[in-house]
Amino acid sequence: MDQHISFVTLAVADLAASRRFYLDGLGWEAELDVPGEVVMIRVGERLILSLWDQESFEAEVGERVARDGIPPITLAHNVPRRADVDAVLATARAAGATAGEAQERDWGGYTGYFADPDGFRWEVAWNPGPVGLLVVPDTVVEED
Repeated sequence: MDQHISFVTLAVADLAASRRFYLDGLGWEAELDVPGEVVMIRVGERLILSLWDQESFEAEVGERVARDGIPPITLAHNVPRRADVDAVLATARAAGATAGEAQERDWGGYTGYFADPDGFRWEVAWNPGPVGLLVVPDTVVEED
């Protein structure tokens, strides 16, 4: 099996709210937008974020397991500069996200989290380490 991920699919309770958040609020563009069913957004080379209406999701995949609290998954958006973390968190807040403040991390990076309308957590990260450079090669390692 080839080592890659093609789609990340999130089952969402209110597709219209998710559409407003991601497309209108964050300014992302849909590759496919089927009202009431699915919104697909290209988020990387050969990588699609699929926001799928929960009922349509369950009809194909099976019943979503309900859990209390935070869904046990995070998605990450890495940025090249430390200051970009705060800027992305501000954009997410303006779009209606619940967002905390970014923090310096023990491993040398700077990250913060926001939650989309369904509570899915997005990490916004500046990671000047080797793995961070794999996903954002133009990362500024030392800020002036």
